[in-house]
Parts: sequence; structure tokens; C-alpha cells
Amino acid sequence: MNATPRVLAVLDDILASAATDERGALWHLAEQGRELDANLVRLPGGAEVGEHREDVLDVLLVVLEGGGRVRRGDGDGGGDLELRPFTVVWLPRTSRRALVAGAGGLTYLTVHRRRPGLAIKVPGGEAASEGGEGPCMLDRVCPECGRLSEDPAPVFCSRCGERFP
Repeated sequence: MNATPRVLAVLDDILASAATDERGALWHLAEQGRELDANLVRLPGGAEVGEHREDVLDVLLVVLEGGGRVRRGDGDGGGDLELRPFTVVWLPRTSRRALVAGAGGLTYLTVHRRRPGLAIKVPGGEAASEGGEGPCMLDRVCPECGRLSEDPAPVFCSRCGERFP
């Protein structure tokens, strides 16, 4: 692992070079040996990342362009959270939430601890020493960020918004 600080991306340049209709993950952190993950995601106007719950990771979401809202599924009656440029939102693990892009779309950066790799659990709850998810579930793994969808026939990734093939 290279422990030297360096510039990995200039987000303005990535956004300027992306086609206006390009959506999903425009950039992601890919350095070897990292302990963080980050994704630059663009959703078109009216698009939604359906309600979901992240059981393992807290996520920091930073809005860069556009607007929308976070629909909270926590039942506290607090309503939606407004998203506009330069808003920073903490999405704590175990919270239920959905993202809805406004009419002009929504572009945001997410940052979170790197997700542990997938593993098969053996009786007793311990991970098996070899293997991973069975081949029958590969069509539910996002090709962009690697998230395993709970939906048996996913259309869009609930983490990065990428369309499933």
C-alpha cells in the first residue's frame, strides 16, 4: 500500500466531463489497501434510491449538485430531510431511508468505511474459510459498487444508483 497522500480525483472535472444524461456512479475510490469507500453518484430528475437499511455501515452523504430529499423510514414523524448543494447528511447504520432526486437531478458523494467482503456463514455464525456468495446470486451484485441487492430482480442499486444489466 502506498501511504503517500495524493489527489485521487477532481470532482468538478469529472462532473464537467460526464455526459449530461450519464447517471449512476461517475467515480469511485478504487485504491488497493484502503479502509474507506467513496462514490460520486448522479441521479436524474425524479429518480429514487428505494427505501433500504444499511445494517453495517454509517454513511456520510455530501450533495454537490441539484437537490432532492431523504425520506426517513424511522417513524419519528420528523419528515423528509431537504437536500441541496453542500448539504452534509449522516445516514447512521440501521436507519431506514430512501433518496429522491428533485426535478433537476441530484449529484452526491458518499463516504463510508470499506464494506467487508462477502462470505458464506457456517452453522454457528462464523464465516467459512473459503468461498463467497453462490453463483446464483451474482445477478444481484451491483457491477459498480459490489452491493448485494435484497431485491430478487433489482433494476437500480440502492447504494450507488447504477442500473443492473
